[in-house]
Amino acid sequence: MAAHTFHKPRAPRAPQAPPVPHESYAPHAVYGCHEPHEHYAPYMAHEPYPSHEPPPVSQRLLRRVLHPVNARLDNHLPTDHRLSTVYRVGAGLTGLLLVAFGILGLIDRIGFFDTGGDTVLALNTNGALSVLSICIGALLFTGMVIGGTFASTLNIALGLLFIASGFVNLALLDTSLNFLAFKIQNVLFSFVVGVMLMWFGMYGRVGSALPHDNPYWRARHPDQAAREQRTRTAGRTF
Repeated sequence: MAAHTFHKPRAPRAPQAPPVPHESYAPHAVYGCHEPHEHYAPYMAHEPYPSHEPPPVSQRLLRRVLHPVNARLDNHLPTDHRLSTVYRVGAGLTGLLLVAFGILGLIDRIGFFDTGGDTVLALNTNGALSVLSICIGALLFTGMVIGGTFASTLNIALGLLFIASGFVNLALLDTSLNFLAFKIQNVLFSFVVGVMLMWFGMYGRVGSALPHDNPYWRARHPDQAAREQRTRTAGRTF
């Protein structure tokens, strides 16, 4: 005898509210869309997304030439950092030497553009070179007072200028354009001062093996520096 199955009648469904009519969203012309649609949120203004495309080869080569060891002249050094002392000492000593040389030249009352062979501290000089030396020395004293990355950058920039000046005046030694009365000893002095200033300015800032607690290294590798900081913090916690 077949079994009979009884099914409980289903309750009638509650009537659904009719859909609320709304206007279609406006087209996103910024993204190339020119027709209204229903599937995306309305456009909200935001900053443009950064491009992940690599820079062109010419730009990468120029960046490598300007920064061969990723040594950007950035400002990430506190003025009370121990490296700042090195920059201050370099700027102060060089500035003192240049100011003394300039003052001695002015005391001797040498003509402003005189090329008669007057010497001060075994270097040929005239009034123009004396005044220029005092001005550069005062600029270096300013860097010594300010310290920090400013002093480092100033040392590097003036060091490059001294080296360039040595080459230029070397070419002008026996010409009528030698207004600063340079002799070969002045050229050598310019090279020595330029190299010394660049060494003081680049100390602890330029190099491929800077320590990881160096502020310049941390500024150039923020992600790795943050990871190492988190690791040290976690180690102290445990």
